[in-house]
Amino acid sequence: MGALRRRLFLMTMKAVDLVILATVFLLAAVPVWRGGEEISFADFLSMRIKVENFVLFFGLLGLWHVLFVSLGAYQSQRTASQEEEFTCIFRATSGATICLGLSAILFRIRMVTPTYLLVFWFLTTCTVLASRWGLRFFLETLRRRGRNIRHVLIVGTNPRAIEFARKFESKPESGYRVLGFADERWSGLEKFQKGPYRLVCDLQRLAPFLRKAVVDDVVIGLPIRSYYEQSSAIAALCEIHGIVVQFLPGLFNLKMARMHAEDFGGDTLIALSTGHMDGWPVVLKRVLDVALSLLVLLFLAPLLLVVAALVKLTSEGPVFFLQDRLGLNKRRFRICKFRTMVADAEQKQVALEHLNEQQGPVFKIHADPRITPLGRILRKTSIDELPQLFNVLKGEMSLVGPRPLPFRDYEGFDQDWHRRRFSVRPGITCLWQISGRNSIGFDKWMELDMRYIDEWSLWLDFRILASTIPAVLKGTGAA
Repeated sequence: MGALRRRLFLMTMKAVDLVILATVFLLAAVPVWRGGEEISFADFLSMRIKVENFVLFFGLLGLWHVLFVSLGAYQSQRTASQEEEFTCIFRATSGATICLGLSAILFRIRMVTPTYLLVFWFLTTCTVLASRWGLRFFLETLRRRGRNIRHVLIVGTNPRAIEFARKFESKPESGYRVLGFADERWSGLEKFQKGPYRLVCDLQRLAPFLRKAVVDDVVIGLPIRSYYEQSSAIAALCEIHGIVVQFLPGLFNLKMARMHAEDFGGDTLIALSTGHMDGWPVVLKRVLDVALSLLVLLFLAPLLLVVAALVKLTSEGPVFFLQDRLGLNKRRFRICKFRTMVADAEQKQVALEHLNEQQGPVFKIHADPRITPLGRILRKTSIDELPQLFNVLKGEMSLVGPRPLPFRDYEGFDQDWHRRRFSVRPGITCLWQISGRNSIGFDKWMELDMRYIDEWSLWLDFRILASTIPAVLKGTGAA
């Protein structure tokens, strides 16, 4: 697909999505109106003709568009699976619904009720998914018939390059066709030539081949360490010809890190990072952290005042427990919790080390003698954690993320893979909290943190937050 046609194609996709969102925004009000929820049909019509409602409506459309773009809804899905594309759309429509709900709270949009949001999310998700499924079916049909094809030349005949060619062949609907391979003579070339693939030229005759052949993409599968000069020359040659050049992953044989390009002052940096926490989803995560923390603090303010008074009246010492913890990339911050132990609890810990019941470097005792009677209730109900919402507002923590650990625990780490948990902002709750907390071992705890980092999405955060409430009510693993 040419650059102009692709640009027009993307513009059409974006326009269709905006039409869908705008249409569903209006249609979702029908069940609300029929259900008689807080707004009459006459009120609904009157809202539409007000100037401020038009401004808000188009502001929402702009916000939804930015959200869809940032979540990758318009990136090429040629090599993505149907599940990956549909997951991307699911995240985008869920994010659009959340933005609409938050806007309704901020701007007091009476029309946007819980029923309205549910209908909006359902209709938007189904309609956008249907449009994407139809588009995918149309494009795959064209590609199977030889249209919209990209011709690929693979440089290198090593097993990794051959395996990559097999992946192309296994997905003919992607529209990639392997023209052949280019490589110089080496010990494995004879074995390669006995296989089904064709050697079209050596590296010295690559330039003449590119001048005559139809080549859309060149995939460099050479070992970069020993073929750096050749790879650099091939990349420069492709640049001159205007041909897309790609490198096979595994440049440094890393197992988890993902590669992506970043622009800095006009220079392109190749970044290797683990997890998925980047881009607009992280910004939206922060917005939700602030919004939800403020709502919870305002709603539970009377409870917080009562608990603070009880802590002060039932035992000597300060109301809050402040302790230095390790946050994002081991930044130090002071965590804030309701005090649940005697005032000199940290000084008494040394004498209790031999009673530690937790595997690994962390310190936990089920019947810790330092805990006050009120403290046991606060810990069982997790009310002692609520002041950490102020840490969330300050940006030191998130609502969801690996638990921040004290220095004493960190100094006991004996494996570096445990330290990857500090690559994301710590949180009040995470997979560990909803999986049993102190009833599971330290290694399993660390594995759950790694799983959260590797599989992170806004949807995963919502699932964890939703699962935290029943876990807290049950008090499973609390100590």
